[in-house]
Amino acid sequence: MVSIFTYRDERKLFAVIGAIIVAALVALIQLEYARQGRTSPLTASLTSLYAYLEFAVGASAGTARTGLDYALRLPNLEAENARLRDENARMRSDDAQLRETLSRLPSQLALEHAKAVYPAGIAALVIAFDPENKQQIVTIDKGSNAGVSRDDGVVNDEGVVGRVVETSPLSSKVLLITDYTSNLPAIVQRGRWWGIATGTLTRINMHYVSQDARLQVGDAIVTGEGRSFHAGLLVGHVAALTPLPAGALDQQAIVEPAVAFGRLDHVVVLPK
Repeated sequence: MVSIFTYRDERKLFAVIGAIIVAALVALIQLEYARQGRTSPLTASLTSLYAYLEFAVGASAGTARTGLDYALRLPNLEAENARLRDENARMRSDDAQLRETLSRLPSQLALEHAKAVYPAGIAALVIAFDPENKQQIVTIDKGSNAGVSRDDGVVNDEGVVGRVVETSPLSSKVLLITDYTSNLPAIVQRGRWWGIATGTLTRINMHYVSQDARLQVGDAIVTGEGRSFHAGLLVGHVAALTPLPAGALDQQAIVEPAVAFGRLDHVVVLPK
């Protein structure tokens, strides 16, 4: 008699029987742990697996939502970044302008002080100088239209600057007292000794001072009454004394100018 079961059918039957046996064993194990009031390892494993799966699904969904939100917000973020960059650039520009304004403040205050001391003076701005330093001459932005004339004296809040040597309608040239060709009647304020102050490019040489004058380092040198200045305007202070050669009829002194010419920017012209 031929069996109605094939080899494949036998395998399926054994698989079913095996599954039933495994299920029965699992059920017995679950019942035994339930009687003892404990959680079986299988239940714990399944619970952990479910939790991991739930976390993974949630994380994937959160990532997807975050990516979608970012994609939707990207145009707004780009516009906001552009706005912040523009605002930062404006702030840097404003900061640079503020720094420049603050750096000019001391000079402007000094100019206001000089204008208060010389109310009839003509305030002017230094707009050019000799870049090669061959001549100690600067150009100011006031000329004959503003009332500036040749030989007018020029000062600032520190002291004597020089005299006008050339004018045009809108500007003038000023020869500084440190130029080699500048000669200025001057007086040693302590003792009232006369002399001539001549420029040496960086300082001033006070010469033709009487041998009787007891010059000292620190003595103030002021203008004498002359064509460009009234008497008493500060020229500088004696920085060093020149030794008298044998038979000399006068004495000399090196004078440090009162004006800091390296930062000269504002002046006041004194019309005659």
